[in-house]
Amino acid sequence: MSRADMISAAGRAVSRRAVLAGLMAAPFVHRAGAQAGWPAQVIKFVVPFTPGGSTDILARVLAQKLEPVLRQSIIVENRPGAGGSVAATAVARAEPDGHTFMMGHIGTLAFNPSLYPNLPYDPVADFAPVALVATVPNILAVHPALPVRSFAEFVAHAKANPGKLNYGSGGVGSAAHVAGAYLGFAAGYDAVHLPYRGTGPMVNDLVAGVIQFTLTGGPAVLPLAASGQLRTLAVSSRARVPFAPYLPTVAESGIANFEAVQWYGLVAPAKVPAAVVARMNAEINALMDSPEVTRNLQNDGALAVKTTPEAFGAHIRAEIGVWREVIRRAGIKAGA
Repeated sequence: MSRADMISAAGRAVSRRAVLAGLMAAPFVHRAGAQAGWPAQVIKFVVPFTPGGSTDILARVLAQKLEPVLRQSIIVENRPGAGGSVAATAVARAEPDGHTFMMGHIGTLAFNPSLYPNLPYDPVADFAPVALVATVPNILAVHPALPVRSFAEFVAHAKANPGKLNYGSGGVGSAAHVAGAYLGFAAGYDAVHLPYRGTGPMVNDLVAGVIQFTLTGGPAVLPLAASGQLRTLAVSSRARVPFAPYLPTVAESGIANFEAVQWYGLVAPAKVPAAVVARMNAEINALMDSPEVTRNLQNDGALAVKTTPEAFGAHIRAEIGVWREVIRRAGIKAGA
């Protein structure tokens, strides 16, 4: 199959994400009482990655805001490994008493079924969707020493130096890996992928100049760009984002229909009481209505989202199908 055919097919797959917009308009659950006595102990938010990345940042923001509302402490536990599979498996097998949740991510819930042939958990069957919390458009960030100041210059430079540029991600099959690989074959350049054990270490090496670029969530790179340690060139969403309106989209910069947006949402073990899910969903949606929370998320490169648990579940199922084809055509395999 030709490169043009790969780009067209992948573009069609990703463009299907527009269909999911209707899910965001679903009616929201009203705030209501949960199961009697809940929460009865400390609540745990498990993050499948190392500290410092987008998933970790968002989980900590959510925990901080929910603690006074739920009148219970919420601890954030980082359990990295196997593209998030270590944490996801642990949460799937946890006691479904409403005290253990996972900050799910596009990689853990949508990519991994296509990356791991013997995945030890089922993203659909093993979890109860609670709430889609935020979307995080990926930002193309480069080291300032790279002689490019626009997306077009970046692509031209990458094409003129095949195999000489390194791009980093938080690991094989991570959101930054999939997005970076997709951008490479969509734009027609070859670059070398260097996986790290988490977004934080990867960004540290990007700042140090060990790698030249990344396409990752805004929370990890925008503050560093503001301080001059990195340079940002484009955003991967279909429309420009309010927290960085100066950044053109990849699509408007010449790669038609390109979109690669991360998303994050809270899930619980499958048999958690429905009343707990409803209460947590209602409280999270209420937070997403808060101008302070919305502003704080935007400051970290994220966009607040509200859904019902049912709509979030439909979103997960649709995303598994959307990205399966992209991952196959990009040739990404776990452990590669």
